[in-house]
Amino acid sequence: MRIVVTGGAGKAGRWVVADLREHGHDVLSVDHVPDGGAQGRSIVADMTDLGQVHDVVAGSDVVVHLAAVSGPRLLPAGETFRINATSTYNIFAAAETLGLRRVVWASSELVMGEPWSPARPPDLAPVDETIEPRPESAYALSKLVGEVMAGQFARRTGMAVMGLRFTAIREPDEYAAFPGYWTDPLTRAWNLWSYVDVRDVALSVRLAVESSLGGAETFIVAAADTVMPRPSADLMAEVYPGVPLRRPLVGREALLSSERAGRLLGYRAGHSWQEHVASQR
Repeated sequence: MRIVVTGGAGKAGRWVVADLREHGHDVLSVDHVPDGGAQGRSIVADMTDLGQVHDVVAGSDVVVHLAAVSGPRLLPAGETFRINATSTYNIFAAAETLGLRRVVWASSELVMGEPWSPARPPDLAPVDETIEPRPESAYALSKLVGEVMAGQFARRTGMAVMGLRFTAIREPDEYAAFPGYWTDPLTRAWNLWSYVDVRDVALSVRLAVESSLGGAETFIVAAADTVMPRPSADLMAEVYPGVPLRRPLVGREALLSSERAGRLLGYRAGHSWQEHVASQR
């Protein structure tokens, strides 16, 4: 397929572009900055400009929309919301106008109510897609608006729109920081000690691109384990003792559940920080 990847020069985008190309797809990388040529065919464009979006999307089969302000507090709140909501709308609108049948896009774990704390815990664990969205920042709100827009476009057009709620994305060279979390479980309690390897992000995108699913779907995409060397049940008992568990927890299993992505997309996280850092026993 001919695939346009927005945000192709970014942290996740570089790996997504490379993975799709390695699996035989013709990929155009689009970003607001040059990618230095390392990723091959690329173009600079502003995703908040609908005309530019039409130009770069034209002729493609699928759009993977990763371009965004990547988190809270990087820009003023209103600017974060404007850029993320407008660019996502433009991608969906261009896809509709040009007759594309599939869009894959990056939502976020933050739509689910993070950051959590002992004073503001999640309703239950492991968290899955049935949790009530509770955005706590303009960034999170922009992603939830994207999910609502995805539902509208899918209903109106029959286009498939796959939203991926990525948790904290980590590249292999970032795992050296993980031991710094281990002495105080509160350090990463805000997202239930979750993360995802950037190579598994690329896998989830490719599976969503190649899927035959229709409609608007949303999936949590996380690693199979937590950032901690301790059992997940122990962490929940210490930090979130009042949070009900859906079932008994096994070992160091992830507390943001990717079960739905596994069931419907075939996603299985293949990478862990343990490949790079020896855990303390």
